[in-house]
Formats: sequence, structure tokens, C-alpha cells
Amino acid sequence: MYKNALILSIFFLTSCGNDVVNHDESIESDNSVDWSDTNSCKSTVDPDFINTLIKNMTLEQKVGQIIMPDIDEVTPMQAKEYFLGSFLNGGGKFPNKNKNSSIDDWKELSKAYYDASPVVDDILIPILWGTDAVHGHNNVIGATIFPHNIGLGSTMNADLIQEIGAAVAKELLSTGIAWTFAPTITVPQNDLWGRTYEGYSENPELVATLGEAMIKGLQGQGESYLDHNHVLSTAKHFIGDGGTLDGVDQGDTILNEADLKDIHGLPYYFAIDSCIQTIMASFNSWNGDKLHGNKYLLTDVLKGDMQFNGLIVGDWNGHGQLPGCTNDNCPESFNAGVDIFMAPDEWKELYKNTLNQVQDGTISESRLDDAVRRILRVKNILGLFDNRKPHEFTQNFIGFDTHREIARRAVRESIVLLKNNNSLLPLDPKKHYLVVGQSAIDIKNQMGGWTISWQGRDNLNSEFPNTSNIFETIKNAVEVSGGTAEFSSNGEYKKRPDVVIMVYGEEPYAEGDGDRDSIIFNNPNKNFFSIMQKLSLDDFPIVSLFISGRPLVVNRELNISDSFVQLWLPGTAVEGITDVIFSNADGAIKHDFSGKLAYSWPKNSSQINLNLNDKDYSPLFEYGYGLTFNDSVFIEKLDEERPITELDKVVLFVGSAFPPNNEFVIEEGIKRKVNADFYESTKKLIKLQKMDYLKQDDAKNISFDKSLTPNFWGVENQYSDSFSYMEDAILEIQYRLNSRINLNNNEFVSLSSECTKNDYQIHISGSKDCNVSFDITENLLNNDLKEWSTLEIPFRCFKESGLEDSSVTSLVSISSNSSLNIDIHSIMLINKSDQAKQIECSSFKNL
Repeated sequence: MYKNALILSIFFLTSCGNDVVNHDESIESDNSVDWSDTNSCKSTVDPDFINTLIKNMTLEQKVGQIIMPDIDEVTPMQAKEYFLGSFLNGGGKFPNKNKNSSIDDWKELSKAYYDASPVVDDILIPILWGTDAVHGHNNVIGATIFPHNIGLGSTMNADLIQEIGAAVAKELLSTGIAWTFAPTITVPQNDLWGRTYEGYSENPELVATLGEAMIKGLQGQGESYLDHNHVLSTAKHFIGDGGTLDGVDQGDTILNEADLKDIHGLPYYFAIDSCIQTIMASFNSWNGDKLHGNKYLLTDVLKGDMQFNGLIVGDWNGHGQLPGCTNDNCPESFNAGVDIFMAPDEWKELYKNTLNQVQDGTISESRLDDAVRRILRVKNILGLFDNRKPHEFTQNFIGFDTHREIARRAVRESIVLLKNNNSLLPLDPKKHYLVVGQSAIDIKNQMGGWTISWQGRDNLNSEFPNTSNIFETIKNAVEVSGGTAEFSSNGEYKKRPDVVIMVYGEEPYAEGDGDRDSIIFNNPNKNFFSIMQKLSLDDFPIVSLFISGRPLVVNRELNISDSFVQLWLPGTAVEGITDVIFSNADGAIKHDFSGKLAYSWPKNSSQINLNLNDKDYSPLFEYGYGLTFNDSVFIEKLDEERPITELDKVVLFVGSAFPPNNEFVIEEGIKRKVNADFYESTKKLIKLQKMDYLKQDDAKNISFDKSLTPNFWGVENQYSDSFSYMEDAILEIQYRLNSRINLNNNEFVSLSSECTKNDYQIHISGSKDCNVSFDITENLLNNDLKEWSTLEIPFRCFKESGLEDSSVTSLVSISSNSSLNIDIHSIMLINKSDQAKQIECSSFKNL
């Protein structure tokens, strides 16, 4: 098998790393690159049964098999009407749009869709339900949430990963679901990428090994292969998703074919040898060509040379990104080799268009039959034609104690000790500890993205039953031995601590929302580092527990910390942290650190492409680094770079607020925070709902009922921010107006900003007033109804109207007294000096 030969050569691989691609080399398909392999998985499916079934299906029934809508957009009755073969629940999608759905709710919905399965010659063709269970059954409240893959990579323990896969399979089946879109076997090469944490490692060999283990855990192997305790697995995203230029999500991977194969292809050989049945096409391009339309890679290479005989499923409307395609019309993607369109919302139109294209020959019936044959074969292998009904799985393994123990072990083995000067760790549990940082309190931060909701930003602690936050876990661990712990948000304490434990890091994100411009850690709490400095100057030993979905430049934080522990995104069982950082009461070590870096750790902001075997490889901490208590390594003071706070673009909102949980509404003068994807105010005058514009959940519908006093929706800052450096900026709002505004009835829409003034500013201006409001009614009405438009207001207009730009507390709130219905995609402050000068402030009326 090819994979065995490739393993021998993988460490001699020179990745693109910091090097520029040599454009004298061919970066197109290269016939000299041999992708061939022998598929060792033997199918037990009777081809005559499948062929007879296909022969007896109508075109309408066949096309139904290749369409996959989202549960928010399709009912069981519609599934029956259109002969659908599969459906999914995307991130943050639940039965009846209720995130608190019970296990019975999930299984009842599974049964309802199963009962709607099409019937051909008295043979039921069961519908398949797919879901993104990427670190546990993460859409279900109460499920065991395992560390994200970046943490699992640091365990370097394939046996553990296989155990996790088997546990996840049982939790999936507990809700009547038998197909997961996991594992992600990407090989991230640029840490700016927002999906870095979905990859096990920068090293293709480790990704291949751990990906294979996860697949075997999910699907089983030997006699247990896809039995009643296992589920279909999906290897994703084929191919090159982790190699895009500048780490841009869904971007372009510019790479010659040999490197594409050796770096990003290796894990797929392992996956195919593990008898994977489904592979997901990637959003990215390869040298300018979108993967969803790349026939060479999908059909010639994957289905041909690599002998993958399962099905290829598209990603969320990925077909619609092809030139000349739309979400409801793309024969090019199907002809290229995608067997199932993941068409969450516009699936009915896609069904009709695809049917017409088969009838007029744009899509050949033989290509349609090939896709349907692959789909039916996978369903047969899963046992669906042998009366297997996923909704009849009788046991409930959600949050199972044994699974939580596996998760705890995974946390224990995944955290990495980067610094331990003077052997501060392990800590004595009999002492008093001050725990500082909101990440010690907010469970969502230890979970990361893809948890309950897609982005994971809006989750409340109450939505994680039987789960402790990091502070509670520390407190429980020390109190058992007679010690104590207290929490502080600002570094103040009631009792002088023996040691300070600082818990901080990135806040949750997923996919493109996690893309960054810099790999220097930029704490959302601008005051946090000064708190660390003050505590350090007071001579307290400091332990840093750092949460992140990627390696980041944290030299300032490393310098001020005596010990520094990289937690990654640990999930449910943070007891695994205290298992390691505290000794027993008698001083004996409970568990030593064993986690090793599966990603190279950067020492400065230029090392965005930092990978094993790069030329001039010079990380701060190399691949495989990780201290134990036996090591006596002393980390000297490091060169520091301050995080970049003055950017040319400040993102305030893309589908939800940045930073998260900073949306608010004001109804009849009462202000309330918004912490939900779907929100209805107390008196039902304001309704908010997440929606899709360019991609999943990247816009919000805002609906106001008519009222005597205006109602507000807005985004406030977590702290008072200075935007004084944005003097040439434009406030840019991308929106779609869905309702008319009647000027004759004195209806209006306004946009407001708020700030604070200190005593000196009040003295100079002669006023305490610091708020600015513009009437934007006519500005909105200048554009067509139900068409996406952009409103641009120069930032100088706010300042000229009295906004104190050094202390802005809320840059944008929208209010109206009308029955306003508006969709908002994004709100940004962007430095556009020439454009800003061309717009007159007189275009916007002050209120």
C-alpha cells in the first residue's frame, strides 16, 4: 500500500513552510505524480441488489438521493415528497429549533424522517441523518465534549483517540443519528487559519495516524465494523484545506501536485485503508480551482487512483461557490464528482434544476447512477437495508460516566507544560490560591467553537449540565486536601494567596470567524496584562493556564509567568487539568505531564508558516516539545512584541457581536443583554434571529414592532475603547431592508453611538453629553427593498457631532419606532481615507 512507502519518506518532506512556491514548477495537475493505491477494504454488498434497485428507481427518486437539506429547512413530509436520501443538522441546529431538545426529541425526529424514506418496489431506502460531531456529540446539551483535535494531537496516543471515537459513536446513536462529519484530517500549515484547532497536527504522519484511529473508533473494525454500536465516519476536507495562502478560510492552496499529495493527501490514504465510506469535499481552491468543481482530484484521483469506492459529500453550499454556479444550480460540481449536494436551504430549487439537467443531458444518467450506486452501497454497508433503524437504539450514553473518564484522561494527556521555572509545579493543594480570569468562570471558553452552537460564543454555563468550570475544578481539588481558592476578576483578593493562577486565552470561534491578521495573542480584556504585571510586582508566583485553538506568540505572558501550561480547548472534563498541576496532599505526584506539541510554537509574529522540516526551522518551542516534572529547564527572558491593537479594520459584528455576548436590546427603556441565536424581548416588540447570507449564521434578522417609544438593538464594547487612531475611517454596515418605512407617519430609523467623558473632557467641551445619533431613514430608503446594500458613514461625522473617540462604549445601536424588519450581515470600522473624504457629513441628519 502506498501509505507505507510514504511514511518512510515523510520526514524528508520539505513543506511550503516559510518558502515561496517556485512558480517555475508546475502547479497544475502533473501526470508524473502517482496517486495510485490499492484499496484493501473488500465490500460485502451484493451488486445485483443495488443495480436492480437503481434500475427500478425513477429519475425523481434518484435525484432525491443526492440532495441533503438542513433540518431547519425541510420537514419529514417534504422529505417524502422529494424522495430525499439524507439530511443534516448544521452547527447550532436542533429539533424544532430548540437547543434544549431532549434525547427523546432527537430520536422522535429521527423516526419521523425514517418513516418518510422513499420506497421502491416495496423496498425502503432509509434516509440518512448526518451531523458535525467533531469533538463529541457537540450539538447536544449534556453530551461529553472531548478536547478539540489540536489537543488530541498533543496526546500522540492513537489508542486513546480510538476510544474517544467509540464513545462518540454511542452518544450519536443515543439520539438516533448514525453518520458524523468527522474526523477532520486537515494538515494546518498556517496558524492564522481559524480552523487550526480542527487539525491534529502540522505533521501529516501524525494526522494520518490519529485520523485513522478516530475512524476505527467511530466505525469499528473487523467484526464490529459498522455494527449497531458504530456509525459512519467522514474524512474531511478533501483536499488542501489546511494549506491556503495566508491561512484564509476557504482560500486558495497554491502548491505543486507532489506537495499536495505528500502533505495533504497522506491522511486520506490511511482513511481509505480504514474503510472510510464518506469523504467531504473542501471549500478551498487548489491553484485557483475550487475543489467542489475539480474533476481531476475528486474523480480521477480520489475515486480512480486512490480507489475510494464510498461517496463524496459536498460541504455547506460549497457547490454554489463555483464560477457560474449558485446554491440552487450547479451541474458542474456534480459532474466533477460530488455525489451528495449539501444544500441546506435552497434545496428544492436545486432538486428541480438538477432533475431538468439530467433530463436535458447536462448531467448524464450514468453519472447520476454512479452517485446513487455509491449512496445505496454505503447505506447497505451500514445495515440500513437489513432493518437497522438508528432511532431504535435503546441505550442512552449521552454524558456517560465512562465517557467522561475518557475525556478526563484526554485532557490530562493533552495539556502541555511549556515553562516551569524553579519547579513551581506541581502545586501543593494545601495552600491558598487566587484564580484570575473570566476563562476560569465561562465554560464556553474551555469548550471552544463547534459546541452547542456553531461559533460557540453565546453559550451559558447553565447549558453544560454536570460540568464544572476551571475555577470550580481548582477549588474542589484543593479543598479536598485542606487548601482554599478564591476567584477574582481584577486581581484583588480577600486573603493573600500563596500562588496566583491566571486563566486566559482566546474566546470561542469557528471557521472564517477565527481567521486572524496576527499570531500575537491579543487578550480581549485590555486590562488583563496589567493585572498580571501588578501581581508579579507584588512577588506572587504566577501560573498561566492558557486556552487557545492555535499556537500564539505569548512572550510577554511567558516572561511574567513562572509556569505556563497550554490547555488548548479541553472541553468537559477539566478535572484532567488539576490531576496534573496539583500534587497529592503528601507531595507525591498524581500524574506527570505527558502532552507534547503537535504544532511548532512561534517565537515572533513573522512565523505564521512554521512547520516541521521547514528550511531555517527556528521555533520558540519545537514540534514534540513538552516538559515533565523531571525536567529542569529554565526559560530565560524572551523578546517581546506588543499585540497590534491599532488595526485598519475593526470588526464589530458579523452575524454576531465581536467580541461575543455584547449585543443588547432596549425595549420601552429597559436594557437587556442578548445571549441567544433566537431572541424575543419580554413584550415581544423586538425579535432577533440568526440567518445565512454568504455562509452559515453570518447575518441576523432584526424585527421591531411599531411602538410609541423607539426600540433599540446594538453592539456595545466589552470595555471603553479608543478609536482615535481611526480618524480616516468609515463605519460600514452591510444590510438588507425588508420592510418599508412610512415617513408620513413620523416613522424613523436612527443610528447612535455612546461614549464616556472624564472630568477634563467635560471641562474642555463644556458638556457631559457624549452620545451621537443620526437619522438614517432616508439613507436606508435610497436603496431597493430586499436588496443587500452598504451604508457608509465617515467616522469624522461622529466626532464632529460630539463623540469622544477615546472612550467609546457602544459604537453602533439602531433604533426605530416603526415596524422595521432589517437583516444585518456586518458592521465594521475601516480606514478608507480617500473614500471617507468624499462623503459629506451633511448627508446624515443629527437627532
